[in-house]
Amino acid sequence: MAKEKKKKLEHQNPSPSKPADEEAEQEGKNDTQYSQHQEIDKVKSDKKKKKKEKQLAVTIETIAENPNKTSPIVGYFSSGYDPLRNNDSNAQLYRNVKRNNRLQLVVSPNGAQVDFVGTNYSGEATSAQLCTYSLGVLDKETQTLKIVPIAANKIIRLEPRIRGSDVPENEDPDTVKQELTAEERTDKMRELTQMYSSKKSIRQARKLDSLRQQEDTGTQEEFDRNIAGAINKEALEVAVTTDNARNIPPHDLAATVPQLAYPLNRIILEGEWDYLLDVLKLTEAGAETKPDLYPSFVCNRSYKLEHIQNEEEKRRLAGILSYITHLVKFKDKHSMDGVSSAKHHKIPGMLFQKFSSMFAVPDSKRLPDEKKALLINYVLVLTLFVDDFRSDLSDIAKDLRMDIGALRPHYEYLGCKLVREKHVLLATLPVPLKFQTVRRKRRR
Repeated sequence: MAKEKKKKLEHQNPSPSKPADEEAEQEGKNDTQYSQHQEIDKVKSDKKKKKKEKQLAVTIETIAENPNKTSPIVGYFSSGYDPLRNNDSNAQLYRNVKRNNRLQLVVSPNGAQVDFVGTNYSGEATSAQLCTYSLGVLDKETQTLKIVPIAANKIIRLEPRIRGSDVPENEDPDTVKQELTAEERTDKMRELTQMYSSKKSIRQARKLDSLRQQEDTGTQEEFDRNIAGAINKEALEVAVTTDNARNIPPHDLAATVPQLAYPLNRIILEGEWDYLLDVLKLTEAGAETKPDLYPSFVCNRSYKLEHIQNEEEKRRLAGILSYITHLVKFKDKHSMDGVSSAKHHKIPGMLFQKFSSMFAVPDSKRLPDEKKALLINYVLVLTLFVDDFRSDLSDIAKDLRMDIGALRPHYEYLGCKLVREKHVLLATLPVPLKFQTVRRKRRR
């Protein structure tokens, strides 16, 4: 009985050495497979490294657009169609007879009733584009990369259309409306520049606009439309129509402080300050205002900018000095004795148009006496702002090519009072303004 029980126990508990051997054998197989996978991964990574390390030293050749030849056409299929799958598609390019800058690309798969049509003047092509596209072709044998411009600088979106429903020669009647004019494109580019460009780019764009306005020989209505966004139109009308009885700048008889007697914001308009930064830039760069480029009054007052800490106040004073410079040079351009000094002076287009409408007379190179007196009155009022309403007459008289004695009546006519301090004649501005009445002698 004891032997039978022992046999049953041995039958129920098999020998432990057998499964241990099997486990060891299985572990060996797993280690071998793992090392094989590691070697395969290492070989793959080495191949990738070799591919990455492969470089080519190429010569870049840029090919300019030839007006006698059609540049490469680049288009894409919005539907995901692959024309190379069966290599059974034909492509045709159509050019408008009247407007040769209009292109239409048609891709026709063989055996299908659908064409893929795209243009460079409608749909997606009319959206704003701030970059230039080119096509690069790499020749590995000669190690040359040729860069060529693409036609119309547009990537054409190809849309599926039923064949025969749209003839290439016939254009969508709405395409004329969708196509932007040159002026509309300029306006859109200006808006994008204002929103997304750097301050330096915005300043450069404004300078270019002013130069275009200066070269523009259009009518006054066109000028008003071009600067409508930069200038308060109502304020411009007030400034231009200063044909009051006294022939002086806009003024306020009820003002109780000198700064408001002749409101500065009605003399220099809000949109004009951005064009009066030349004196400020010279000061910030540590340069001096040269007497051959700037009036002596401006040269003798520019030092004040170095002692002003408030940036807004500094910009205001520099703008007034710049405005005085443009007024004096405008007067010199229309006079016999000063035309040589103003020959190379550039007046911003916006200000040149304004000065011409206020002081000049069409078809005349000389300023009438009445308009010349108005210009002088504008200059004298601005000099009062610069000198805190105690202005020395000597240097501005030299700039206006006048004697101090001839300049005194102009100050008095503006309501100023002349006082002498330490042998220097100064012009002050009492408030409220009181104008002298002109006395006329009776004829006997």
